[in-house]
Amino acid sequence: MQFHLDRAELNLVADVLLEVSRTSHADDTLMEKILAKDLRLDGNELERLGELLGNRKRELKDEIARMQNTPECAGLQQKLAVLERAKEKVNEACVMF
Repeated sequence: MQFHLDRAELNLVADVLLEVSRTSHADDTLMEKILAKDLRLDGNELERLGELLGNRKRELKDEIARMQNTPECAGLQQKLAVLERAKEKVNEACVMF
């Protein structure tokens, strides 16, 4: 099975991992793979990535709810759509693993 993310999804995943790496270096190997566009992830890495994307999804939804129709809200909603696509692909890869 091949795991593939488009450019927008890959960039968003890298951003999420970079944010996490500021506080913890536990996911550095995962971040290195994503930055190298090496998506040959094992089951644990896929699960961890799904967890991180799920956390970021909740944070984005909270931000959108607080902003309520401000100009920045549209950009966050676009980001959320990309994140949801990436998370769905990660979830599918986890099931197939």
